[in-house]
Amino acid sequence: MMRVVFAGTPDFSVPILQAVLDSGHSVLAVYCQPDRPAGRGRKLTPGPVKQLAAQHRIPVFQPATLNSAEARRELAELRPDLMVVVAYGLILPQAVLDLPARGCVNLHASLLPRWRGAAPIQRAILAGDRQSGVCLMQMEAGLDSGPVLAEVRTDIADDDTGGSLHDRLSRLAADLLARHLDDLAQGVLLPRLQDESLVTYASKLDKGEAALNWQQDAAQLERQVRAFNPWPVAQTRYQGQVLRVWSAKAIDGAAGGVPGRVLAAGKAGIDVACGSGCLRLLTIQLPGGKRLSAAEFLNARALDGVVLE
Repeated sequence: MMRVVFAGTPDFSVPILQAVLDSGHSVLAVYCQPDRPAGRGRKLTPGPVKQLAAQHRIPVFQPATLNSAEARRELAELRPDLMVVVAYGLILPQAVLDLPARGCVNLHASLLPRWRGAAPIQRAILAGDRQSGVCLMQMEAGLDSGPVLAEVRTDIADDDTGGSLHDRLSRLAADLLARHLDDLAQGVLLPRLQDESLVTYASKLDKGEAALNWQQDAAQLERQVRAFNPWPVAQTRYQGQVLRVWSAKAIDGAAGGVPGRVLAAGKAGIDVACGSGCLRLLTIQLPGGKRLSAAEFLNARALDGVVLE
């Protein structure tokens, strides 16, 4: 039985921590980022991983950095065999990577070396990738650059969103780790070095990327809508207001209109001219309102000929 320290913070990490808890190996402690303000009251709120750890009465450490001597001393006193890191959000210095007897492993939501970095799920959808997956990786000082110990693949469906792919990869990551924890204990997994010539980087998402540029082709805009659901949510402007676009579909045929102009609006959707092709808006939302289907949105509005910004 290994003595495991788990480091993770958001929803994605929760099923993986549960897999370790169910494995029979001992979870000594959980490391999370410090609590963040949330909700209208901006009250400090524990993250999902911390909440699961509390349910199991596992000690939780939340250092602002792992570069301090005190943080390293606390970790060393736990005497871990293995540290499992999943969407933790803090960089592990070499001194920390060297502490566990069997090192530190990371579960990364891409098919490395493609999409190293912060937002691999959304970047894969944006790029039109046909597959994604999870890699179990031995950690080293570089960004997601360590050797891959095991992987699992999944097709990216035409209707996958950032949210749906996130949830599926989280479950696959939990299954992948559960299958290989004993292998990690025995040291029998064969590392595969990453091909540096194939590296791509998945930069952190920025709210500024949410704006739909109607000069682009419809297929690219559809991927943007899917990738940015549920955050930061693709958007355009309608009568000076932000109009969030939760779902949309590129449709065949030449647009034949100024990019951004509504060519048709009905029960099937709101068809908007793009640089190439048309984007049919299916689910949209105005500030302060709820998400509406195109048909519901059009009940009190006529959009034919309107130009979206």
